[in-house]
Amino acid sequence: MSGSDTPSQPSANGGRAHNLAPLRLHVPEPPHRPGDPVDFRHVHLPAAGSQPRPDETCPPGETHPLCNSLVRVLDDAGRAVGPWNPQLDPASLRRMLRNMALTRAFDERMYRGQRQGKTSFYMKSTGEEATAVAAAMALDFEDMVFPSYRQQGILISRGYPLIDMINQIYSNRADRLKGRQLPIMYSARSHNFFTISGNLATQLPQAVGWAMASASRGDTRIAATWVGEGSTAEGDFHSAMTFAAVYNVPVVFNVVNNQWAISSFSGFAGAERATFAARAIGYGIAGLRVDGNDPLAVYAAERWAADRARANLGPTLIEHFTYRAEGHSTSDDPGAYRSAQERAEWPLGDPIARLRDHLVALGEWSEAQQAAMDLELAEEVRAATKEAEKNGILGHGLHHPFKTMFEDVFEDLPWHLQEQAEQAIRERRIKWPEWKE
Repeated sequence: MSGSDTPSQPSANGGRAHNLAPLRLHVPEPPHRPGDPVDFRHVHLPAAGSQPRPDETCPPGETHPLCNSLVRVLDDAGRAVGPWNPQLDPASLRRMLRNMALTRAFDERMYRGQRQGKTSFYMKSTGEEATAVAAAMALDFEDMVFPSYRQQGILISRGYPLIDMINQIYSNRADRLKGRQLPIMYSARSHNFFTISGNLATQLPQAVGWAMASASRGDTRIAATWVGEGSTAEGDFHSAMTFAAVYNVPVVFNVVNNQWAISSFSGFAGAERATFAARAIGYGIAGLRVDGNDPLAVYAAERWAADRARANLGPTLIEHFTYRAEGHSTSDDPGAYRSAQERAEWPLGDPIARLRDHLVALGEWSEAQQAAMDLELAEEVRAATKEAEKNGILGHGLHHPFKTMFEDVFEDLPWHLQEQAEQAIRERRIKWPEWKE
């Protein structure tokens, strides 16, 4: 055997030859931390309107170049340009703007309520409103949505009563979920809004399963689901993608890449290696990467994917490239891990301001109308909040009757749980004679 063919010999301590460099792990680091100058030069923004729009019936591979680009419609002057322009009429644009502004007004009021001790927890969607509102408006009302915990804009767009959302946040006696869910984890079967789960990514296989059932029944309804970019690292994401690809399931996967999974930047979920939309390439399904702060681009992409799914052409993964303008939740201080200047310097701007500017450029809106609408919406949310507070706030009584803890689990309550319920009620009455159901 020649010297070049001789395998390296183990050293006395069992290791390889000493001339090899030691192995190292790569730990992802965001481009800047608190105190550093903000630098978004790594964010490549192609010109609005420059991305081709494949036919909705195209093979998945025709969409794959778009997984590494960015579908954009609104240019810097507020004009809608290019083949992805959905050509929405002014009334639809104003309704979209109103839904996004109402979502932001709702978030502001609920945030203050949490700080006042009226609820334990809240999560705002500031800066991400388009990824929920515009997407919801592109779907049919009968389509089932499987959201994550920052898509309150879907419920608002579908006309769900604000007072019912607030009752759930306050866990009061009018809470339709009877205080059994963490605040903001809504469920609204009447509005085809699947129950939110605090366990990350569980909604993805649920959406796929629901869509498979819809197809098995010969129905016409599709499913759409939302997940943060950090949750794409969960096993449920990949299980859902596998089933969707194998069975050509009528489902739309919305990956909201807002750059941060609590305090972990997107690199920990793989953003340094490839876009999140590029995961569609590996699974052989259609994929799109979209400017998530461009409401028209979000609408156009969601409608394209929904039409494709409804035509039995399978799933689509959409990455909404956006930015979480505030903390992950009321329990989070973003100043501990990112610069306070990031929000102001984010190159894709604010979705509400961009749609407002588009309507102004069309001559269909004005700054005065925007100001008047903002005041109107703030009053609408204030009135709903005052009405909900009549039903109680967290920790101040007016909760659901004690007996309801045994309800809504089984269609017919088993005998042993019936006995437990009766025993618990008897003991409660003995301990608190003044207590009433």
